[in-house]
Order: sequence, then structure tokens, then C-alpha cells
Amino acid sequence: MTIFLIKISLTVEDAMKKNTKLNFTGQQLYIGLDVHKKSWNVTIILNGFQVKKFSMNPSPKELYNYLTKHYPGAEYYSVYEAGFSGFWADRQLRDLGIKNIIVNPADVPTKSKERRRKTDRIDSGKLARELSVGHLEGIYIPDEKIEAFRILVRLRRQLVTDQTRIKNRIKSLLLFLGEKVSEDIEEKHWSKKYITALKNLPIREANSKKALLELLETLESLRNQIASVVKQLRKYVAEDEEANKIITLLRSVPGIGFVLSIILYSEIIDIKRFKRLDDLATYVGLSPAVVSSGEKEVTLGLSKQKNKYIRNYLIEASWTAIRKDPALQMAYGKLIQKMPKNKAILRISKKLLNRIRSVWKNQQPYLLSVVQ
Repeated sequence: MTIFLIKISLTVEDAMKKNTKLNFTGQQLYIGLDVHKKSWNVTIILNGFQVKKFSMNPSPKELYNYLTKHYPGAEYYSVYEAGFSGFWADRQLRDLGIKNIIVNPADVPTKSKERRRKTDRIDSGKLARELSVGHLEGIYIPDEKIEAFRILVRLRRQLVTDQTRIKNRIKSLLLFLGEKVSEDIEEKHWSKKYITALKNLPIREANSKKALLELLETLESLRNQIASVVKQLRKYVAEDEEANKIITLLRSVPGIGFVLSIILYSEIIDIKRFKRLDDLATYVGLSPAVVSSGEKEVTLGLSKQKNKYIRNYLIEASWTAIRKDPALQMAYGKLIQKMPKNKAILRISKKLLNRIRSVWKNQQPYLLSVVQ
């Protein structure tokens, strides 16, 4: 019995020694990652076959250790979908030698049965499969410095949204209580004078007064935060030569102020990555969705796929631009003869986007009244 156990032990040792001689040099390994906060679901495809599915800690280093142990010498290609997890994993995977891409979830080809039955294991398998056959194209990954600037720009937008929400709550409370300030005080810009008048409203019930004061305190806190963030953004632009140059050029375009210029700069980053205007318009969300079958083609309006940080601001800026630029005024006048104003302004937005692209690409300030 003892001799038999020794032989088994030696056999296992021999197998482990043989395993250390594995060499996958010249072979490509495709890894689909379905990323979550606490775990990653991983699917591995090798030579057209799904060879492994497992769940692991959300750690690029652990994944690298697993790959080099079980598939030493192979070329590693991985993919995960853009979302909450940002770009940190991509940077670490690349530093470890894994050729990673991040994809837009809407751009991943999906079979009908995968739409009906959606699980983490299915998602990672779908990503690995589409990566292995070359159907996936990675999104643009900014460097960490400009990403940090983008984070601050987006924070400002979030704070402004919170500020609007608080203002609406205050208005709702005033309507509910039947209270309003004297008509000689301007409400539109929520001036210091208007906020002081709100604080001094003679509300009889102490709890109702307390609710109003709490909301006003939150509003003032948000305004201070927004002012602090904008100050930091201006400081960054003043100190960064490239950002300063591009944002100055963008502000020469009618309708583009400091806020929209920093949004455009932080979201687009490199205008040269869009070879054509249509590519940029698709990214922003100003290209129509089209359904084509045989000889029939139907335009469905604007695509749902968009950059939510740019499109609405750009449309709003277009209303200002048509008042300042005679060429855009002329174009808008012709358009409203054929279609409603809300549709006409969308076409003006695309023209404005073309002007932004031209100014940025050619590094020349905008010229009013140039027809393009």
C-alpha cells in the first residue's frame, strides 16, 4: 500500500513538471470580461473553441497570473463593455501585456436567444466570441490627465442638475403653501436678493418654515460647489497650453461659451479621431436612425445613441448662433419654410457642429457669415 501511494505521488509530480513546459507561443487567446463591482465573469476562447468559463475577483493582476500559468506564451486579447467601471482596468491590463479594448455595449452583435436570456456568463461568452472573429471595435480611451478634467466637467453638470432639482422643490413647496415674494423681486436668476426674500417669507407654521430654509441652505451649498468647480476648471484651462488654445478657438464660434467649450474639449479630446463630419455627428447624436429594406428607406429621426453631455447643449447653443451669425440665420430661414422649427434647429445644430470641427481641425478662429 505504501509503495502504491509513492508511485501516485511521483505521477502527479511528473504531470506538474510537464505542465510547466506548456508553450502557446504564436497562439491567440481571446478573453471576454463581464465586469461587476465584486466579480468578473470570464470566458476564454482558443483556436475557435470555448476552453474556459469562470468567475474571479475584479483584478487584472489575478487574471494575468491565471493566463500565464495555464496558457504561457500566448498572445492575450481581452474586451469588456464601457460602463460604471471606467478605464482603470484597461490601463492595468495593457500594462500587464494584455491587449485590451473597451466597447460600446450598443455596438456588440447579439443573437436573438442572447436578447431573450441575458446572464453574466452569456455576456462574457458573447464578448469573447465577437472579439475572436474581429467584430468589435474599441472606443477611444483618454489619458488620465484629460480624463480627470472630464470627470470635473461632468461633476459640474451633475451639480447643476441637482441645483435645478432643488429649485423645483422650492417652487413646489411655495405653491403648496400659497406663498410668493413681492412682484418687484426678479425670480428668473435666483439672485441673492430673491433668496433673502424667500428666507424672510412670513410662514406661520414652524415646520413648513424649517423645510423651506433647509432647501434654501442646500441650494446655497450647491451654488458654492458649482462656483468652486468652475474656478478649478478655469485654473486648469489657464495652465494647460493645449486646452487653453482649443477652448479659445471654440469660444470664437457663435453660441459657444466657456461651459460648452470645456464640455466639447473634455468629451471629444482629439478632433482628428473623427475622419468625417458624419462620424462626429454620430458620436454626438445628430445623425438620423435609418431603417432600410430593399429599395425602401425610412428615416426615424435622431438616433438614441448619443453623447448626452454634448447634444442637448449644442442644440441649445444653436438658438443663440442663429441670432449672431447671418449665414446660419439665412440657413434657418430656408429650413423653416419646409419644416417645423424644432426640426430646423436640429439641422442648424449639425451645421454648427461642422463649424466647430472646422475651427478645431484647422486651428483658425471662426469667421461670421461664411456659408458652408
